[in-house]
Amino acid sequence: MLEDFEQYLVKEKRYSKHTCLAYIMDIEQFFEFAQIREHTKPNLQEISSKLVRAWLVSLLKNNLAPKSVNRKLSSNRGYFKYLMVHNAISSNPFLAVHGPKVAKRLPEFIQKNEVEIQKVDALFENDLFGLRDRIIFETFYQTGIRLSELIGIKESDVSSNGLRVLGKRNKERNIALGQSLFNQIQGLIQAKLNSDVICNYVFFTDSGKKMYPKFVYRKINYYLSNVTTINRKSPHVMRHTFATHLLNEGVPIEVLKEILGHASLAATQVYTHNSFEQINSIYKSAHPREHNPKNL
Repeated sequence: MLEDFEQYLVKEKRYSKHTCLAYIMDIEQFFEFAQIREHTKPNLQEISSKLVRAWLVSLLKNNLAPKSVNRKLSSNRGYFKYLMVHNAISSNPFLAVHGPKVAKRLPEFIQKNEVEIQKVDALFENDLFGLRDRIIFETFYQTGIRLSELIGIKESDVSSNGLRVLGKRNKERNIALGQSLFNQIQGLIQAKLNSDVICNYVFFTDSGKKMYPKFVYRKINYYLSNVTTINRKSPHVMRHTFATHLLNEGVPIEVLKEILGHASLAATQVYTHNSFEQINSIYKSAHPREHNPKNL
């Protein structure tokens, strides 16, 4: 049944290979624990919520982060739901087990003055690869695109109407593209045509191949290290920065949700706290009572 479930994740849920692999590993880990604890291969019908809780306790005792524990529970909860739908079991033991609370971590972002054009321009070399890196940086900051989406952009996906990308769960979406960034991308494509690089993807490695995640991560980490002192320096921080700056400029959260390609508004609301901090700061600098507390 596990192989069937994996096919279900790929074909019907349209999860990425990485996500499917994580699901299967989580499920196999639970069954390994069950077999060791029960000293025999577990019968699906006999798996109880008590056994699930014992696994939960063992994960926490091994200092696994609450977020990771909840993911493992979710993977197995989904698998047992699948088994119920296919009449392999009569009840889902994972439904009665709640995972540990996860402390909310606010997304880090870069301040506007840290990504001013003059500062950013000075970071990049004046050659093809410098141009590529410059446009990668700007594409992250100006579109809020995901790392996986950026890597997959082909030349044919670029138009004055925006970028066509393949997002989470292989859902195609269009990303708005400003005229300036569109011209820069077209300039990179033309520069590539005039070089020895043969690649139908917009962004490419130093050897002219399609980019891969670690390559892009290292590039962004390096350049961000030159403009900001925040702890995390990654492509996803650029996405957080894009979202926070738009909210601070008054973009409605419902609109931002569509721009970011979020499936639910809850995923977008994490940025509202950062926006509120900005509003709170403006209030404190603007209100008369804040200027002269002695007036109280």
